[in-house]
Amino acid sequence: MTTDDPIHTLSEAVNQAMDIAMAEDPDVFALGEDIEDPIGGVMKGTKGLSTKYGRERVRNTPISEQAIVGAAIGASLVGMRPIAEVMLMDFFAVAMDQVANHAAKLRYMSGGRTNVPITIRTSVGGGRQFGAQHSQSLEAWMMHIPGLKVAVPSTPRDAKGLLYSCIFDDDPCIFMETMSLLFTRGPVPPGRFEIPLGVADVKRAGDDVSVVTWGWQVPEALAAAETLADEGISVEVVDLRTLVPLDRDAILRSVAKTTRAVVVHAATQFAGPGAEIASLVGHELFGRLSAPVERMGAAYSPVPYAAELESLHYPERKRIAATIRAMA
Repeated sequence: MTTDDPIHTLSEAVNQAMDIAMAEDPDVFALGEDIEDPIGGVMKGTKGLSTKYGRERVRNTPISEQAIVGAAIGASLVGMRPIAEVMLMDFFAVAMDQVANHAAKLRYMSGGRTNVPITIRTSVGGGRQFGAQHSQSLEAWMMHIPGLKVAVPSTPRDAKGLLYSCIFDDDPCIFMETMSLLFTRGPVPPGRFEIPLGVADVKRAGDDVSVVTWGWQVPEALAAAETLADEGISVEVVDLRTLVPLDRDAILRSVAKTTRAVVVHAATQFAGPGAEIASLVGHELFGRLSAPVERMGAAYSPVPYAAELESLHYPERKRIAATIRAMA
C-alpha cells in the first residue's frame, strides 16, 4: 500500500476483487439473491458485474440458501470457482448441511482427489440495529468445522486482498463482510492484489497491552488505543484478518512483547473464538504473562434491536478502553 492508492469503500473493494478474478478466470462466477443489475446485490458488492460479464456468470437465485450453497458445491466439483452470496450470516442456519457435511468434508472423504473451491460471501449486521435474526456474528460455528477457512476483513484494502485469495483457494472459504464497515473508505491498491490467508496484521504497534481482534471490532479497538495513548498506555492492535488458518505466531509474538492480552470480538463471548485464543496464549506463554488474558465478546443473548441496547450488547471503544486500563 502507498499513499497514492485510490480511496474506495469496502463494498467497492469486494467488487474489485470479484471483477479481477472473473476477468482472469472464466470458471469464476457468482450466484445469490438479487446480485444481478440493476440491484447489484443488497450490499452492492456485485454492482455492474452482470452487465460486464452477463447473467450466465452473475446469476440471480431463488430465496433459498440451501440451493445457493448446494449449486455452488456442485459447480465446484466440475472445476468451477463459484462465489456464493448468503445475504446475512444468520441465514447459514438453513444451509448448514451443505456447508458442514458437504463443502467442508468432500476433500477429506475423497482422499484429497476432490476439491471444493467455493467462496461464500456473507454479511454480519452488528452495529447497525438489524435485530436478533439479522445481526449474529457466527464465525465460531465456521471455525469449529474442519475443512473451512474463515476470513473477516476490517478495511477495504484487506477486503480486496483476502477475497481474491479466497476465490483462488482450493478449499471452501467463508468471507464475512460487516455491514457497518461496508461503506467505510480507505486506500485500496489498484489491479490484481492478494493477501495470503492466515497472516495477521498489526494495525497499531504498542508495548503495554495486546488487543487481538478482527472485523468491525478493529476500529473500536483502535479508537480505544488512541484514547489510552493520551493516558500513557501503549496498546498494540493485532487484526487477525483470517481466523482459519489462525496466525498463532503473530498472536504469541505480540503478547510475548506486551505480556498482557485482551481478545475482542462481536461473536458471543460464551464459547466464542476468544476462548480458543486465550487458551493458546495461556498455554504457550504460561509464566510470562503479567495478567490473565481478558475476553470481551457479545452478551449471551439474542441481539437486541434498540440502539441503546445494542450498544450494550457488543464490546465498544469505551468498555474496551476501561478493560485495558484496569489491567495495564
